[in-house]
Amino acid sequence: MSKVSATKVLILGIDAASPELLLKWSAEGTLPNIANLMGRGLSGATNGLEGFFIGSTWPSIYTGASPASHGFHYLVQLKPGSYDYYRPADHGLFHSEPFWSALSKAGRRVAILDAPLSPLDPLLNGMQVLEWGGHDAIYGFMTQPAELIHDIRARFGEHPAGTKCDGSRNTARDYRTFVESLVHGAENKSALTRHFLSKGDWDLFMQVFSEAHCAGHQCWHLHDSSHPAYDPKIAATVGDPLRHVYQAIDTAIGKILEEAGDCMTFLFSSHGMSHWYGPQFLLTEILVQLGVAHRSEVTNQTETRESLATAALGWTWHRLPGSIRKSLAGVRQRFGPAINRVAGGPQTIDVDPGRSYCFGHRNGFAVGGIRLNLAGREAQGILKPGTEADAFCASLTRDLLDIVQEDSGQPLIRRVLRVSDHYSGPRLAELPDLLVEYNDAVPIGSTTIGKGRDATVRIRSPKTGRIEGTNTYGRTGEHRAQGLLIAAGPQVSPGTFDRSISVLDLAPTWTGILGVNLHQAEGTAIESLTPIT
Repeated sequence: MSKVSATKVLILGIDAASPELLLKWSAEGTLPNIANLMGRGLSGATNGLEGFFIGSTWPSIYTGASPASHGFHYLVQLKPGSYDYYRPADHGLFHSEPFWSALSKAGRRVAILDAPLSPLDPLLNGMQVLEWGGHDAIYGFMTQPAELIHDIRARFGEHPAGTKCDGSRNTARDYRTFVESLVHGAENKSALTRHFLSKGDWDLFMQVFSEAHCAGHQCWHLHDSSHPAYDPKIAATVGDPLRHVYQAIDTAIGKILEEAGDCMTFLFSSHGMSHWYGPQFLLTEILVQLGVAHRSEVTNQTETRESLATAALGWTWHRLPGSIRKSLAGVRQRFGPAINRVAGGPQTIDVDPGRSYCFGHRNGFAVGGIRLNLAGREAQGILKPGTEADAFCASLTRDLLDIVQEDSGQPLIRRVLRVSDHYSGPRLAELPDLLVEYNDAVPIGSTTIGKGRDATVRIRSPKTGRIEGTNTYGRTGEHRAQGLLIAAGPQVSPGTFDRSISVLDLAPTWTGILGVNLHQAEGTAIESLTPIT
């Protein structure tokens, strides 16, 4: 028998779950609780931000604003007025107010659990749990009130999958252990959620399941038999990791819905997931071969030193006794990626700004970023704003669209977007100027997962000639812009939304239901959802 709590609005997020799989498995009966919620509510696809649907998705969901306003588009960004990178997380992350802070200031009592890429609000009227179980944690496990962290650890321990999903997995046992940790994580997250939900009197309660995000990035090649890294032997032993994790989340959601009772409920997937694509690691070389950027001697020397250092560390690791390697494996898996980001990743741009008209600008792997080296804006800018920059962008766009994948003959790049044509806001100048959307029709080469796999990517065009490189990216799944939204409640009739829903529409909808206007929102509240009175 379901318990009826005083919660008014319940929001459950499934971070980076494929909407296609959610719909397919719901229809087939694999995800009965999601299917039931969909059958009694409104549902439809959500559209992510063009070109910024990886880094900016969650901050834009929280704030209802685009990255041109809140200023965040990736975990590492270019420091304004320089050619150096910095971590926005060390400086407040973004510059707009999350919807839960607006609700809190208006006197609403809120609970926000595991919302990705969000800083802690020490003044929140209610509670906030940060990164107990999150994908790629950037702050670590924290709570508001601070003492809540001890209660959670005592009752629920740590998340079984840890705080980082990336790692080296090569055997069926590796993947089975990883998937089991995600399944148990979803179960524990459900118990944690129900514990605090039962306290009642919440105006808004939000929990996000990150387990789907981890499974999609790390295990897509075991779900998709057409993936270049698909291993039939491991897949036969492990099964479909995504199905296992999605089912665990569905079961977790069912128990939460029973606890919540008949309240206004939202279930959404923030953005999608499918096979990995996009040779982002070749973008700088493409710009160099097109003659619009020039590598610096410092960059070349640094890359050589880093390659030698990486090789030396690898040589040392593989010569350690097996017992020692086994005892240190967890440390290596947990800290290796972080060490690589600090020591191996460039801390500044990888071209000579004095001779380059543009340079690659970090923006994720599915959509590349290009920054114009504009005179008057950049420290050593050489490209004049206005007519000259416009002509340069047009020419560069044509050259980029001429590049094809050598093996398939398909265009490498689907389209090139001028950011200022699509976005406006006080932080527009902090974003890339051009966005390079790679063609996701087929996976670009293979990852190095699996023995004997060819990880070489080969591309060509009349101007670049042949360019090839090795894909060493460890993830086999990558994001897509579309998500899914389901809204159900006492005053909601079953059906589909009568208009396209943007991720920018979510925050003003949630605050609007509770009678609070989110003034900064660039999205529009969904009219068909009646405010609670």
